[in-house]
Amino acid sequence: AAVGGNTSCVEVMCGSERIILDAGTGLRKLGDRMMAEMALEATMLLSHQHWDHIQGIPFFVPAYVPSTKLKVYGGVNGVMSLRETLAHQMTAPVFPVRLDELGAQIELCEVKSGGKFMVGDAQVTAIKVNHPGGCFAYRIDHDGHSVVYATDTEHYACVDPALRALAAGADVLIYDSQYTPEEYRGDSGRSKVGWGHSTYVAGAELARSAGVGKYVLFHHDPSRTDAKVNEIETRAKALFASSVAAREGMEINLRAIAMAA
Repeated sequence: AAVGGNTSCVEVMCGSERIILDAGTGLRKLGDRMMAEMALEATMLLSHQHWDHIQGIPFFVPAYVPSTKLKVYGGVNGVMSLRETLAHQMTAPVFPVRLDELGAQIELCEVKSGGKFMVGDAQVTAIKVNHPGGCFAYRIDHDGHSVVYATDTEHYACVDPALRALAAGADVLIYDSQYTPEEYRGDSGRSKVGWGHSTYVAGAELARSAGVGKYVLFHHDPSRTDAKVNEIETRAKALFASSVAAREGMEINLRAIAMAA
């Protein structure tokens, strides 16, 4: 299957509650589907506010509809508030509609590391991870099932103890797997150490150490071909059998994973 080229956006359905993890360009298609279903309520969890994770918001059609209720969680970046950051990308001359001109009812909420909050019946836990400018990973627990979203984080020399604790026993771990170990080290070309991304080897180690049900390789390098993603997926499976590369449109049933375990 084609991998696709949109940037980070993952939908998690917890009963009737829709949680959207990041607002990359993939958000546009999700917005179109929400419009078709007239399901205009969602909670958005932003890992951080780098462009590839927020650029979908100006093209998210439900944001223009007055009946839409959107709650957005994000961390402080040390430069601007969450509101200022999202408004900044929607100012002239780069965009014709300002954030405060959107029709939707939008509530912005600040996230703190170690914070827990409820989205309907789902519990969300947030922790800070290792990325330039700061970034958050999230765990969503609902009805005995769990998913962990940990993108834009760089591994340490050992398994990150905070991420291992967050991911312990999770049905699904979505983890930053942008580089191969060779690319990360800079065997041929520039080293990627300090860039805030990880490898499938570190992801497999984390998945095994945390005892997760399925490991999803996420945040592929933009230059990676579909064939190369498939190759990395195969390498990851050799280290952790329940590994799969993220592809646009992929759906994972958490109940099915829990039953298989």
